[in-house]
Amino acid sequence: MNKSTVFIVDDDREVREALQLLMESVGLQVEVFDAANAYLEQFDASRPGCIILDVRMPGMSGLDLQNLLLERPLCPPIIIITGHGDVPMAVRAVQAGAVDFIQKPFNDQALLDSVHRALERDDRQRGEATHIAEIKQRLSRLTPREREVLELVVQGLRNKLIAAELSVSQSTVEAHRAKVMDKMEAKTLSDLMRMMLTIESQ
Repeated sequence: MNKSTVFIVDDDREVREALQLLMESVGLQVEVFDAANAYLEQFDASRPGCIILDVRMPGMSGLDLQNLLLERPLCPPIIIITGHGDVPMAVRAVQAGAVDFIQKPFNDQALLDSVHRALERDDRQRGEATHIAEIKQRLSRLTPREREVLELVVQGLRNKLIAAELSVSQSTVEAHRAKVMDKMEAKTLSDLMRMMLTIESQ
């Protein structure tokens, strides 16, 4: 999380400055934006971090920005900050996946705790995304026949039944199966099963 950035999106200059000072006081990298569109224009999914987002802003609202980001890969975790009158909207934002909502005037420690939870979530999400990408890359190495063998293996079929299903010899199945294990970098059948369950859960 050392390279993570806290992106602050709020149209109130005093709030932006206060949030920036607070984040920097604990060694966090910060970037500030006075509007949702300004943040969206520079959005880069490859940059780790989280967003502290105001609900009510001129132009695009915080909730509109959240909805747009949810359509992007690796949506950064979002913390909503809100005035008292915006609590119902903030609750909807949390139901849509926001990490937390903090009412103004905010408690510094409560906000910092939320930010650290958000950064941990982002780190976890990125780790999972990297793992899934690696599995998909390995799958792309398989030939169509190896993919057929893989699908039957994870269904629990033994080599003899796979051979009958594909109308090939058992030794051919064993050869394909060995190549599948090698290309998927799976040491055991359990490894292979876990990889496929990870892909299927997406």
